Amino acid sequence: MKRIAVLTSGGDAPGMNAAIRAVVRTGVHYGMEVYGVSLGYEGLINGKIALLGTREVGGIIQRGGTILGSARSLEFKTEAGQRKAIRNLNQMGIDGLVVIGGNGSQAGSHALSKQGFPVVGVASTIDNDLFGSDITIGVDTALNIALEAIDRLKTTASSHQRAFLVEVMGRDCGYLTLMAGIAGGAEYVVIPEVDVDPEEIAARLAKSYDRGKEHAIVVVAEGAKYNASKLDEYFQTHRERLGFDLRMTILGHVQRGGNPGAFDRILASKLGAAAVETLRRGEHGVLVGQIRNEIKTTSLDIVASTKKPLDLNLVELARILD
Repeated sequence: MKRIAVLTSGGDAPGMNAAIRAVVRTGVHYGMEVYGVSLGYEGLINGKIALLGTREVGGIIQRGGTILGSARSLEFKTEAGQRKAIRNLNQMGIDGLVVIGGNGSQAGSHALSKQGFPVVGVASTIDNDLFGSDITIGVDTALNIALEAIDRLKTTASSHQRAFLVEVMGRDCGYLTLMAGIAGGAEYVVIPEVDVDPEEIAARLAKSYDRGKEHAIVVVAEGAKYNASKLDEYFQTHRERLGFDLRMTILGHVQRGGNPGAFDRILASKLGAAAVETLRRGEHGVLVGQIRNEIKTTSLDIVASTKKPLDLNLVELARILD
């Protein structure tokens, strides 16, 4: 291949810039021209494609977010939009595309691949719910941000003998919540994958106080049936009967921001370089991810049709360790 392009799509994740940098510098190393697509698939449809060199990606490995930007594109979900995107790539003589992103982004990769264009995906999402990679770019940094917040809240909770609700990102997947809860020593974890009764949470917290604990932390996924707002409302409504209420903190998009840690910079560098190597050897229609500490490829057919399961054994571990 002589010319390749790279884009980032979906929610930004710490480490995306490191992956862009790796794609560009690996491509240049092999004598390729590498183009950056601004604003994801929307930019691909509108022809927002520009040549990138080593200088353009200098000094970005430590930056969060994505220098290429990301945007939603309803048009790209149509076959006509996908054909327009491919036409723009063909007109510029681009032979292959690297897509850095999560489930929605790789659904787009799969669509382009089915249209016959050579695409390789790079696993990047803080939710860690993408099939084809044990860990995805951005997860480690987002988890550490959540953990730092929990540690800080635990300090003030102990000082005032209070209970806190901490809402963590995760619309459909409770991975971040579960891991943050275990690592943060939470008394209870609420995730979309497991139904929960607020009365059970209240009983667990009361039991913790009976054991002499000076604080209590409940970590909640934003996509859980009882998210932080609903639990806060429930505990306020029944405060007189339960004997206490909860203070709520919603971390929100702060988890996406900030500089990527060492793990995400290294993972992103490995996966970005591997994506170029994969295209170079003529393999495409695959996702590049890390499985059992090795860089592997998984067919986008499988990635697009398979949901990555959450290890529910860890839910029991969280309960045991409360």
